[in-house]
Amino acid sequence: MLADGPAGQNRAAMGDDGGVASKRGKQTVRDMVLSMAVIMLVVAGIYALFLPHGTKESITQVDYSIELGQARRAAPYPVAAPSGLSGQWRATSVTYDDSDPKNAQWHLGFLDPENQYAAIEQSNGDAARFISDKTRASQRSGSQIVDGQIWERYDGGRYRALVREQPVTSAAAAGPVTTMVTGTAPYDQLAQLASALRFARSS
Repeated sequence: MLADGPAGQNRAAMGDDGGVASKRGKQTVRDMVLSMAVIMLVVAGIYALFLPHGTKESITQVDYSIELGQARRAAPYPVAAPSGLSGQWRATSVTYDDSDPKNAQWHLGFLDPENQYAAIEQSNGDAARFISDKTRASQRSGSQIVDGQIWERYDGGRYRALVREQPVTSAAAAGPVTTMVTGTAPYDQLAQLASALRFARSS
C-alpha cells in the first residue's frame, strides 16, 4: 500500500531522473570525444597543408630546366642556378616574375640532404627590401668567404641567408642584382649551394 502512496511515487520519480541524468552524462562524454576527434582531424589537415615534412613521401620534386632557360633569356641579369649538386638536393619550387622590369625576381627552392629548406633568390630591385622580404626580416650579421667571394651573412629573422650584390652592365637591369641563398638550412649547407651557383644569360 505504501508503495502506491506519495513516497513510492517520489522514489519512482527519483529513479527516472537518475536514469535520465546517467544517459545525459554518457551523451556529454561521447560529444566531447567526438568534438576532440574533429579538432584533431582539423589540426592534422593544417599540418599536412602548411608545414614541411621530413619524409621523402611528402616531397614533390620539380624539373626546373624549362623555367631556367626562359628566365635566362628574359632576365636583365645573369640568372643563377646550381651545377654539380648531389641528388640529395631536391628542387621543389621555381618561379620567374618580370611583371616589374625594375624588380625582376628569380626563385629556385630546394630541400637539402637533411630536408632543410634552401633557396636561390635574385632581384634587380631594392636590395634592402628584397632581402628583408625573402628572409622574413633577417639582419646583417657578418660575412663569409665562399670560393674566394665575400657573401654577407643575414640572421635573426625566419630564414638565415648569404647575400651578394653585383653590378650589372645591362641597361635593362636598372641597377645592381642581389643574389642570395636563404632558408632554414645551416650556413655550411647554404655555402655549399652558393659554391655550386653558375650565372648565365641565354642569347
